Amino acid sequence: MENQTKKIALIIGGSRGIGRAVALRLADSGFDIWLTYKSNHPAAESVKADIEKKGMMCKLLCFDISNYEETVAALGKLTEESAPYALVYNAGIRKDNLLMWMTKEEWDSVLSTNLDGFFNVTRTVLFSMLRAKEGRIVVVSSTSGQIGQAGQVNYSASKAGLIGAAKALAREVGKRNIAVNVVAPGFIETEMTEGIPGERVLPLIPLGRLGNTEDVAAVVNFLCAEKNMYIHGEVIAVNGGLSM
Repeated sequence: MENQTKKIALIIGGSRGIGRAVALRLADSGFDIWLTYKSNHPAAESVKADIEKKGMMCKLLCFDISNYEETVAALGKLTEESAPYALVYNAGIRKDNLLMWMTKEEWDSVLSTNLDGFFNVTRTVLFSMLRAKEGRIVVVSSTSGQIGQAGQVNYSASKAGLIGAAKALAREVGKRNIAVNVVAPGFIETEMTEGIPGERVLPLIPLGRLGNTEDVAAVVNFLCAEKNMYIHGEVIAVNGGLSM
């Protein structure tokens, strides 16, 4: 795998968890990083410092991806000046509840961040990739978007929607040398999965352990940094065999 020196990777949702691990791994592969976050300034600054220690550049971008106008304001002019080679859409929130008790706000907020955010970001960034006639787009979905999860109708719908959107986009932009793929993590040890009882989950996972953020980052890095790439429009599960 060759370093992509001076190429830019735009990480959507990169201040913690999987996004942080992806940003650091891509920096190791020679990417400068544009890292977006919504509100956690200390966490974002920490990632920036770690990336700069590796000798790579990190630009922090603070905005709400669920807001189309904010997204265009943050990324529009920037991508006119420089085209990111890789876009990693990692943003995601959960507001779990059984559908019979789920509020409209719980439904709307999850869909607007997880799915509308993909439209807002990708539409804004895509023009620069089309002009450059190259690029990699990696969408971080979830096993919940493949097989569903009780108590996560909103989250599962948003993540399944991302899979459909990515596959359709792959058909649109493949001829422009832009590869689009999906990574679908299972139970990964992050703040979002705290509180999930291991004794209930581990028997479902053939590998017998929860995943970690590096497991996901390694796959994302491969899809972004590998020079000889003939993978396109695929969903790669990173779940220890949970969904096989």
